[in-house]
Amino acid sequence: MLQERSSEWPKRWEEKGRQEGRQEGREEGRREAAHNMLLRTQFDDTTIAEIVGLEVSEISALRAELKH
Repeated sequence: MLQERSSEWPKRWEEKGRQEGRQEGREEGRREAAHNMLLRTQFDDTTIAEIVGLEVSEISALRAELKH
């Protein structure tokens, strides 16, 4: 019984790693889309946040980074 469970652990860890990687990829894609919108549009932070699915504070931080 313990041996069966322990043989499943690596599979679970691997799947969890894949899920986390996919989530990180989606987040990076959202940030990249927001970055491009900040550069190419006159949209305000709230509008961009609604479109890409990020928090307004994240958009504001990206905007501040672009000004430096």
